[in-house]
Amino acid sequence: MRWMLRFALPAVIIVITLCIVLYIKFAEIWGQYNAPAYAWASLQNTLRGSKLDNPPPVPGKVEDKVVIMAKVESEDTQWVADHLPDWQHAIYIVNPSSLALSNGTLTTPLNKGHESMAYLTYIIDHYNSLPSTLAFIHPHRRGFSEAWHTDTPLHDNADALRSLRVPYVQGNGYANLRCNWNPGCEMPHRKNKHITPGIWREVFAGASQSVFSLKGKGVREEEYVPKEVGVACCAQFAVSRERVLQRPLSDYEGFRKWVVDTELSDARSGRVMEFLWHVIFGMDAV
Repeated sequence: MRWMLRFALPAVIIVITLCIVLYIKFAEIWGQYNAPAYAWASLQNTLRGSKLDNPPPVPGKVEDKVVIMAKVESEDTQWVADHLPDWQHAIYIVNPSSLALSNGTLTTPLNKGHESMAYLTYIIDHYNSLPSTLAFIHPHRRGFSEAWHTDTPLHDNADALRSLRVPYVQGNGYANLRCNWNPGCEMPHRKNKHITPGIWREVFAGASQSVFSLKGKGVREEEYVPKEVGVACCAQFAVSRERVLQRPLSDYEGFRKWVVDTELSDARSGRVMEFLWHVIFGMDAV
């Protein structure tokens, strides 16, 4: 009996510890994926015969707004034309085949920095002819595991853009398309391992003394390194033309040059830009 108790107590402690660890981990994922809302919306969608899953196209003419995204050639982005017919679209293939190149497909100078290369390339190439509203999003339309960061009940980017309050974007200048702070903006995330003082200074080196710099106090971003940097993930946002134009073209060329020249990998350089878009477009570091 003593022998059994001697081994039973450590076993119980191990099981309890494991359960606590699993609870903490799954609770974090549960919150990030907004799983309850997704499950409820999916159930409603099934009961209604997929009416939520396949909404009708929005009628009307193409308006003064554009969707910008990066994709690999194999990804299907037909949903943009089918479900967002009132938006212009600029879809960049980052790994174009010779056939895609011969068809005049939009491409990026380099397949690096994840979506940032396409985002910056669009701004640079259209700086003098930008639409009034620009939405920067990922190419996947929906999906629990793939598009979990899209803040709609079914994680659907078509729904997100149809729900976008364009007047708010015009008034505020910038709007993150994700409201959930987890991950990226909660207190533990703000000591940002991706945005070190050195990386911050590299990205903003040579950038203009913009009207954003310390809210107009005349200090360049590269001269001021915040102690915390936080933003709701994952590089999907909308900005107004006026907000983009409050930086000169040379700033965006400099940001793209950093992505091209940095020794950081595709993923890591893209992550750096993910945590800096809001700063680039005039918002506080947190």
